[in-house]
Amino acid sequence: MENPSVKSLVARRSKVLSQHSPLFYDQPLHLVKGEGVWLFDYQGRRYLDVYNNVPHVGHCNPRVVEAMRQQASTLNIHTRYLHQNIVDYVERLTATFDLSLSMAMLTCTGSEANELALRMARHYSGAMGVIVTDCAYHGNTEAVAELGTAFMPDSKTTKRVKAFASPDSYRGLANVKEKDLADAYGSQVQRAIDEFHDEGIGVAAILVCPAFANEGLLDLPKGFLENAVAKVRRAGGLFIADEVQVGFGRTGRHMWAHQQYGVTPDIVTLGKPMGNGYPLAGVVARGELIEQFSQHAMYFNTFGGTPVACAIGMAVLDVLEHDNLLENAIKTGGYVKDQLVALQRRHAIIGDVRDQGLFFAVELVKDRQNKDPAIDEANRVINLMRNHGVLISTIGKYQSILKVRPPMPFYQEHAELFISTLDKVLQIVDSETPL
Repeated sequence: MENPSVKSLVARRSKVLSQHSPLFYDQPLHLVKGEGVWLFDYQGRRYLDVYNNVPHVGHCNPRVVEAMRQQASTLNIHTRYLHQNIVDYVERLTATFDLSLSMAMLTCTGSEANELALRMARHYSGAMGVIVTDCAYHGNTEAVAELGTAFMPDSKTTKRVKAFASPDSYRGLANVKEKDLADAYGSQVQRAIDEFHDEGIGVAAILVCPAFANEGLLDLPKGFLENAVAKVRRAGGLFIADEVQVGFGRTGRHMWAHQQYGVTPDIVTLGKPMGNGYPLAGVVARGELIEQFSQHAMYFNTFGGTPVACAIGMAVLDVLEHDNLLENAIKTGGYVKDQLVALQRRHAIIGDVRDQGLFFAVELVKDRQNKDPAIDEANRVINLMRNHGVLISTIGKYQSILKVRPPMPFYQEHAELFISTLDKVLQIVDSETPL
């Protein structure tokens, strides 16, 4: 039975935040504390967090908290005064990118970062059209809501955005052989370019998450992204890589997810894990793009890049380096992938397992042959996992893919608890599924 205090809090929340303000799980969680990879509810029950990437180096990481405390107790000002923190931080941040990506502009949220990137691309190209996937989400300001083909109503009426089918090697396209998928998806990108040209809008950019995370953490057809970007660049547009979900070493083998491909973005947007829960985000881009845009339209953000924000950002980079968290993403990530594949052999509902470091997608299907998405079953799984003390979510066009994306200090002992719990929950769901 639902706890009365939770029920009361939900009712009060609905009155001031709207009854349509979303909450996770059929039984919402009332959380009061976080520590590392753990979250605690108001009754003291502990939950393993295998979902949240905002606390990138762990909930309430003591080094990040101390960096915030020290700077907040000294000085916090906006960026129209000189301060060493922002210079030190941006120098260190841009040093992790290709040499061509040499400048940055700091914001508070990923939505702001993507909007700024769009403004920059449209100014540079002189065009307005933006190409995204058919299951995209890049933020919730007016400018980026129209990119949100996954669920934002703005995307249904805009003339400035066109979508191509998510480049999915697992599901593919009807009547297209696997070896032809890259070209088939690429032809959809070219069609969008041509339509923008015919409509007099032109193409300003292709904007994608390099891991295609919201789409289901896709395994791309080989060569697709490089060829798609080449098509857009030939038409005068830019490549914007949205690293808000997958950046800061989550893939393990690279600091940035786009580095696994043979193409360097013109603009990269950052957010969520950048401040470990503090509102810090930004745009990293080719120097000439930022110089030209800044000359055209002075950019200023009251809270983006303050001394406190940059002290926190620097502390996040320190922890990633000192705690060897990229190496851990490879080691623990490899262990989790192996264990998920083992579960796939035992549970027919698992159609596919995909991974990028400490990010996993477990696609649930009703039938492996037809690949019909197991939508209700996926929802059942995440709620049962919550009830058993492990937090995950779903992604993808049908919300039938388990989204597994823990904080970076997620080690084998945590992985073992996650896997054993998922195994137990899948057995329950298997027993409930009609033959």
